[in-house]
Amino acid sequence: MFDLDKWQEIFSTISKNKLRTFLTGFSVAWGIFMLIILQGAGKGLQNGVETQFQGSATNSMWIWSGQTSKPYAGMQPGRYVRMTNDDYEHIGNHIEGIDKLSARFSTRGNSLITYKNESGTYNMRSVHPDYLQIERLEIPEGRFINILDLKNYRKTVVISTKVKEELFKQEEAIGKYINVNGIPFKVVGLFTDASNNSENMHMIYLPITTAQRVFSGSNRINLIALTVGDASVETSKEIESEIKATLAARHKFDPTDERAVGSWNSTEAFDQFVRLFSSISLFVWVIGIGTIIAGVVGVSNIMMIVVKDRTKEIGIRKAIGATPGSVVSLVMQEAILITAFAGYVGLVLGVALLELVSGNIDTPFFKHPQVDIGVAIGATVLLVAAGALAGFFPARRAASIRPIEALRDE
Repeated sequence: MFDLDKWQEIFSTISKNKLRTFLTGFSVAWGIFMLIILQGAGKGLQNGVETQFQGSATNSMWIWSGQTSKPYAGMQPGRYVRMTNDDYEHIGNHIEGIDKLSARFSTRGNSLITYKNESGTYNMRSVHPDYLQIERLEIPEGRFINILDLKNYRKTVVISTKVKEELFKQEEAIGKYINVNGIPFKVVGLFTDASNNSENMHMIYLPITTAQRVFSGSNRINLIALTVGDASVETSKEIESEIKATLAARHKFDPTDERAVGSWNSTEAFDQFVRLFSSISLFVWVIGIGTIIAGVVGVSNIMMIVVKDRTKEIGIRKAIGATPGSVVSLVMQEAILITAFAGYVGLVLGVALLELVSGNIDTPFFKHPQVDIGVAIGATVLLVAAGALAGFFPARRAASIRPIEALRDE
């Protein structure tokens, strides 16, 4: 039941000790404010790093050829490892656990692309159809390279929406022909890149078989990309090791030679980032809750002082019939009010600051700091509980005061 007299008394007590109440509330507000800011900063860091993974599947693996650095079977170091279509076929047919697989052939330097009177230099990648899922490209119009393009050595090309804007302007691109280093290719699709990487958006994709034939690539490939489905980090590392061992046997180099074949396992890298963010989140919570606890301890100490100052008053209350429960309720309600109000102010200020700066922060590894609504609600609940705890021990002391001793207090 709402007791108006009790609340009037609480507000009267607070108004008589404005500075003490303000300093107490400030410590609580600062604690929740810092918790929200730290949580937002952690989320901003996570958003930034996750953006770096948007350009390719988080379960992808990339294998590229290099140069040997160790002698092997009588052969000197310094040999270039040149992967071929046969390596691609062998890996696809003999390595278990691979979901999507594509080789990649690239010509040196940028390619000159022209359409009517428009021209530009862009990167050219020649790939298999599975590359669409590996690179996590989106096709807003048309299609990506398919099997028939490869089998029939079709001169088809998929261009980015950025390339389309620069070469075709407002004109329709699908079905038109562009010249790639002087050779006509038919545009069959447009793509966008989830990461909005500038390099990827200045890219065109060709069927790998066509590019190898047209641009004197023979059967050479520069890179093999693949995904490992739902495989664990340990399984993905086993697949990676098996692929390297296969290439070492086929090209006769030391399997332990890390420079002969390079690799990047995004499954392992992403798992490391997940672990890092878990540690950061735990650290943030420890620091934030520690700050809140410091504020709550301050509230508890202040309430101890309040009880000490009002010892005689409490003794009179009990002498005229006040129950221990009513005394406990009075002290705890004051503690909860101060803590909850101050915490709410800190919460609102923290969220408001994040909302204010979030849209203006967009860097490669830190972008759009924000706090989860669940965290904000949880912090509010935590504050109410903390306020009750802060007032409990002083309230219990107040309830234990004997009237005769309180009346003797000076």
